[in-house]
Amino acid sequence: QVQLVESGGGLVQAGDSLRLSCAASQRTFSTYAVGWFRQAPGKERDFVASINWLGDITYYADSVKGRFTISRDNAENTVYLQVNSLRSEDTAVYYCAARNGVASKKDLQYNYWGQGTQVTVST
Repeated sequence: QVQLVESGGGLVQAGDSLRLSCAASQRTFSTYAVGWFRQAPGKERDFVASINWLGDITYYADSVKGRFTISRDNAENTVYLQVNSLRSEDTAVYYCAARNGVASKKDLQYNYWGQGTQVTVST
């Protein structure tokens, strides 16, 4: 069982940046692929970014390419999502998820989920 805790969300203005963190207490977390997803009110959960266990393979949704960066520090059992140039349409609850396999863009392939962190972008 992998327990994930997201943090770093908040209320920001358009154009601002945040760094979201996804921390796990289990040392085996370093062997898991991790994805970030987001869900806005009344909308489906969408893929944002994912990273393989080693950190050398990443995927991004087209809507965030060039603005968001996913990375990981396996020594700290943490995955980060640097979010820059925030827009109002980035407002959502951001979730991290982990799976024992390759990085994926599909939420149903992830076994473990955090509770989410709210990002609200005001204009």
